[in-house]
Amino acid sequence: MCFRKAPPLVQQVQWGIKITGLNFTDMPVKIRLQRKGRKKAPFYHIVIADSRAPRDGKYIQRIGTYNPLTVPATINVDRDAAFDWLMKGAQPTDTVRAILKFKGVFYKKHLQRGVAKGALTQEQADAMLAQWIEGKEAVVESRREQTKQRLEKQRQMIFGTPPAKPEPKVEEAPEATEVEASTEEGTDAEA
Repeated sequence: MCFRKAPPLVQQVQWGIKITGLNFTDMPVKIRLQRKGRKKAPFYHIVIADSRAPRDGKYIQRIGTYNPLTVPATINVDRDAAFDWLMKGAQPTDTVRAILKFKGVFYKKHLQRGVAKGALTQEQADAMLAQWIEGKEAVVESRREQTKQRLEKQRQMIFGTPPAKPEPKVEEAPEATEVEASTEEGTDAEA
C-alpha cells in the first residue's frame, strides 16, 4: 500500500490558511519601522509598506521618525496619515502600535468610533483629543526637563561648579574725546 502526497495546492486548501502561497489572515499593508542610522546607533522611519516587502526595502509612504537613543525617545508622527491608514485596515507591528498609542492615534480611532455610533459629536471628540495630547506633551516636556536637570547635577558633581567668567574691562571713553577735541582746536588755530 503506497501513500501518495497530495499536490501542494490541495494541501494548502486543506489547511485553510494559505492559497497559492499568500497568507490571507493578515492585511497586506503594514505600518512598521524601517531601520536607518549606523551600527549600534539605530534611527527608524515609520513607514507604510507591503507586508511582503523587505524590512528596509520599498515602502508606500513615510509617516514619521523614531529615535530611541534620546531621553525620552524622540517620536515624530503624522497623526492624520497614520489614522487614515489605520482606518483603511493597515496593521501596525507591536512596536509601532505602542508608538501610535503613545502619540494618540489609537485614542483618535476610539473617539471616531464613538462619533460614528452617535455617542459623541465631532467637536467633542476633537476637544477630548486636543486635551489628551496637551496633557501627554506636558508629561514628556517635564521628563525632558528632569533629565536635563539630572545631567546638569551630574556634571557639577564631576567637574564642580564652573568658575565665574571675568567681565571684560571697558576703557574710559571720555579721554579719547578730549584728545580729539584738542586736535580739532589745533586744526582750527592753524587755519
